[in-house]
Amino acid sequence: MAQYIYGKNVVKQRILNHKQIHQIILNKAHPDKEMLALAKQENIKVKLSDVQELDRYGRNHQGVVAEVEDYKMYQLEEVLATLGSDATLVLLDGLEDPHNLGAILRTADASKVDAIIIPKHNSVSLNATVAKVSTGAIETVKTIVVTNMTQTIETLKKHQFWVYGSEFTSDAVDYRSIAYQGRVALVIGSEGKGISRLVLKNCDQVVKIPMFGEINSLNASVSAALLMYEVLNKRNPL
Repeated sequence: MAQYIYGKNVVKQRILNHKQIHQIILNKAHPDKEMLALAKQENIKVKLSDVQELDRYGRNHQGVVAEVEDYKMYQLEEVLATLGSDATLVLLDGLEDPHNLGAILRTADASKVDAIIIPKHNSVSLNATVAKVSTGAIETVKTIVVTNMTQTIETLKKHQFWVYGSEFTSDAVDYRSIAYQGRVALVIGSEGKGISRLVLKNCDQVVKIPMFGEINSLNASVSAALLMYEVLNKRNPL
């Protein structure tokens, strides 16, 4: 089944990664010259359309849309077989906003995260909005889809992962106090409900991000970014 991605940077990144593109759709009034050149170089079909048709694929398309195959999803076991002793995974428990998923993928790419894990049901999945926000990271960071997050955590523990859940609870410790050595799995909850009770119960340690203002929560993608970079910082100190 075909999918569509839009925005110049997203499409350009897919071309540069030599990922399959069926065709590129450009604004016929002002076709992007760089896209035309890249399409010719890679022998990709180009279709010229009016703005009204381009608008059907999503907002902020910048006059560039690409028809691609379904986004690649991975199985947990196939990814686990490739990971080293210092692997980092991020589990997203019930995340619903595609903008948050796109931002998390972008940060994951920048901070050496090996893969993102999302549940098959009751969660945002990979789509054109995620691709747009990720600015190409949807192509570089593996996304694993699982049917049960609790069972997934149990599997990760069998593979020597230490699992940290980000939640503001009475027994949570400051996220900066953890060494984050060995294999690390970070769990981020949904925007409204946080981490589900059963998933939180199965985490090895609950961590919290100190907040000193009037607002008692952070955006999910911001929380994820702080944790991902804390892991990177502990492993690569100045």
